[in-house]
Amino acid sequence: MKTEEHHPENSTMAEPTAMQATRYPIAYFPPIAYMASLVAQSDVVLELHETFPKQTLRNRTVIVTANGPMTLSVPVVRTNGNHTISGDIEIAYTERWNTLHLRAIETAYNSSPFYLYYCDKIIDILNRRYQYLWELDEACLLFLLKALKADVAISYSTDYLAAENTSSDHRGDFSYKHPDETIVFPEYQQVFADRMDFIPNVSCLDLLFNLGPEASDYLRLLAAKNHGL
Repeated sequence: MKTEEHHPENSTMAEPTAMQATRYPIAYFPPIAYMASLVAQSDVVLELHETFPKQTLRNRTVIVTANGPMTLSVPVVRTNGNHTISGDIEIAYTERWNTLHLRAIETAYNSSPFYLYYCDKIIDILNRRYQYLWELDEACLLFLLKALKADVAISYSTDYLAAENTSSDHRGDFSYKHPDETIVFPEYQQVFADRMDFIPNVSCLDLLFNLGPEASDYLRLLAAKNHGL
């Protein structure tokens, strides 16, 4: 991936390519549709210069528990109030949200086929103390891309471009609250399939824990069946 460990303004992708590359929001353990779309690209730009929108995939993910879908939210600090851009959003550690997230993930998936294979890396990610939300989201994305064996060049925005000035724009897509009902998700075996119907488009963690290496094939199939991704 074309990124650096320091501030995203040091991205190694040349600025002229930013208009050609598809723009995506940053995301916390992104939903399945997001990953199916992203891994089909050769290079993407992650948006840091938008005004940070509340209650979105940028700091939220959804897992499947014995009681149904559960939203896990990362508490954030808007350093400039409602005008804070996504790249300046900091993570709040006034509560042990990361411990709660790890417990919820373990409870939901410890009986899944591939939980033990991936859990140590997730524990490592969530036990680190990141200052900025984009740093946490980057760690989540890097983990998923490696697990999926996906080769995608990632860079970060250096300014805000309106949608009409980009070749392709997914910054407003992949909402948990307002899902795109035109997307058809093939069913796969979920942990609690014996007690509830299939729940589509949750965190890609659900796909990874249940399908393991076959998750990559699922994402390719999903993208092929839904050309709008």
